[in-house]
Amino acid sequence: MTDTSNEQEKIVFKYHSNLLDELTVETMWAQKIDPANGIYKLDSIPFYGPVIATDDEFFAEFDEQEQRLTFRRTTKHSGNSIVQVIMMTDEMDKQVIRDELKKLNCLSEGLNEKFFSVEILKSTDYKTITLLLDKYEQQSILEYAEPCLSEKHQNDITK
Repeated sequence: MTDTSNEQEKIVFKYHSNLLDELTVETMWAQKIDPANGIYKLDSIPFYGPVIATDDEFFAEFDEQEQRLTFRRTTKHSGNSIVQVIMMTDEMDKQVIRDELKKLNCLSEGLNEKFFSVEILKSTDYKTITLLLDKYEQQSILEYAEPCLSEKHQNDITK
């Protein structure tokens, strides 16, 4: 296993989560791009809905209250998107859907038995993903939200 302690940094993200409807603090890993100038690249899949996606570059600075580096603003969008999925039934294991998404080149992170977040790479046709998610949503198996949908993926669904 490679030591990434010099290449990565844990960053605090403070934001209002529409999912939780409250101020939320989430800590995520980021790659150091230009730490002297506070520039990092997100290397985690967000859970609660900050408007940032994996591989987006952002500015972070030390926050006295948090006593850690804290996200301030996105500086460069990757074109990736994040989708949140909540299972509405116990009839289906969420892993089945996560595996289907993985076959479509979409990695995901599970938070608990009912909830997971999905990374949609810029190169992925988002229309294909929405067809899959909509199918399960129409069957009342899941609901999904799009807290961080890139311009490219917005365009995919209007084609």
